[in-house]
Amino acid sequence: MGIVMVIIGFLFVLVLLCSALLRWNEMRYNKTNLPPGTMGWPIFGETTEFLKQGPDFMRNQRLRYGSFFKSHLLGCPTLVSMDTEINRYILKNESKGLVPGYPQSMLDILGTCNMAAVHGSSHRLMRGSLLSLISSAMMRDHILPKVDYFMRSYLGQWSELENVDIQDKTKHMAFLSSLSQIAGNLRKPLVEEFKNEFFKLVVGTLSVPIDLPGTNYRCGIQARKNIDRLLSELMQERKDSGETFTDMLGYLMKKEDNRYPLTDEEIRDQVVTILYSGYETVSTTSMMALKYLHDHPKALEELRREHLTIRERKRQDDPLDLENVKSMKFTRAVILETSRLATIVNGVLRKTTRDMEINGYLIPKGWRIYVYTREINYDTNLYKDPLIFNPWRWMEKSLESQNSCFVFGGGTRLCPGKELGIVEISSFLHYFVTRYRWEEMGGDKLMVFPRVFAPKGFHLRISPY
Repeated sequence: MGIVMVIIGFLFVLVLLCSALLRWNEMRYNKTNLPPGTMGWPIFGETTEFLKQGPDFMRNQRLRYGSFFKSHLLGCPTLVSMDTEINRYILKNESKGLVPGYPQSMLDILGTCNMAAVHGSSHRLMRGSLLSLISSAMMRDHILPKVDYFMRSYLGQWSELENVDIQDKTKHMAFLSSLSQIAGNLRKPLVEEFKNEFFKLVVGTLSVPIDLPGTNYRCGIQARKNIDRLLSELMQERKDSGETFTDMLGYLMKKEDNRYPLTDEEIRDQVVTILYSGYETVSTTSMMALKYLHDHPKALEELRREHLTIRERKRQDDPLDLENVKSMKFTRAVILETSRLATIVNGVLRKTTRDMEINGYLIPKGWRIYVYTREINYDTNLYKDPLIFNPWRWMEKSLESQNSCFVFGGGTRLCPGKELGIVEISSFLHYFVTRYRWEEMGGDKLMVFPRVFAPKGFHLRISPY
């Protein structure tokens, strides 16, 4: 009986302590003229619910507090905006009291020189450097030939398979494709080491920045250190060789006729940025495009017709060229519709550099604003029947110019790698749909709304045409 009373007493004290901590954290941020919302626990805030529940957390908070509410996410007091006009204003008005506001874990792991974190002259330098790497000439002469060769080779290996874990395969595909463009001809053991460290880095970027053994944050920090070491060794090896390299790393390291000279640290951050920014978007969009095409035979038939027409004009082993990719109008529409409906990137973060007024509320200096664009992709005012996969809606050019900012960012932060990603996914779809027919084997782990997948469980049964 005494033990039972002790346990009850302990639980009672624990409940009181938890209530006191929650109340104390609410009082800390109970400033006048802030939007409604909850702040959760000290330090952790509502990060656990945010990461576990994802879109459900956002929808529940919106139902309780409206389209503009406060929270505490990834170690930062944060305002979440799900309002179309407020989001458009924030995306178009960087520097007017707003700068990139990515969480500390992401800054620590991706580097302080990564393009998403810097602003002003530093942002112009890093953005200019990246745009020079993916110019039309670079795309035609260097990038597309590498992408085409990689996709043909990678997908050619699938002819020996019957069942494919498409999520796992597209993740490896996206990483290896980017790495081949950044530093071609790497030795296989080095590629494997890069891959293992990179996957740890990705997990660490979305974690609470608590530096304790075994945490995702600590693993991400260590992975970044290992990647820096690998890159430094590779760069030194190239400097010592005296050779000229025509991959992205070669152009970043180039000293002569380089309009955007970078330090070694900036080069490493730029490489990690390129790998990180394209990895999730290319892999998930490729996977989800196959899912939507499987569910919509008319769209698949139209896509195959487009790609078979291109192949009819070529010999069997002829590669794709840039004109071929530009002619893939329906393929581009499929990619845009997949990006909209699957919503790989849920939003962007900004930070206030001064107290500023937004939507009648006074936002304190140093707070983050999460421009949450996910729900905008299902806005009936922007898209007719928004939950239906309809690539034909994007065949009207004005729709892309008006609404793609919510798929690819906006303003000075419009995703510079958008066209590179479209080239990679177009090449993947070209070699997949002209070589294989497939049927879906997954489904038990599908989430209901919107039609996206849980982390695992999507398999295809494939067979050659």
